[in-house]
Amino acid sequence: MPQLNPAPWLLFMGLSWLVFAAIVPTKVVKYIENYNPAPKNISQAKTRTWIWPWS
Repeated sequence: MPQLNPAPWLLFMGLSWLVFAAIVPTKVVKYIENYNPAPKNISQAKTRTWIWPWS
């Protein structure tokens, strides 16, 4: 069984790995927002009872 000739695809595989490993992550990180949640109010909201019009 003959071996594959790496000349046509080896360059493209190397360049694609270079793009995915070096260029794409830096562009994706720019769009990720830092998630800084605001502290929630500890006191609970007071709820009112529902007044049914027929009762």
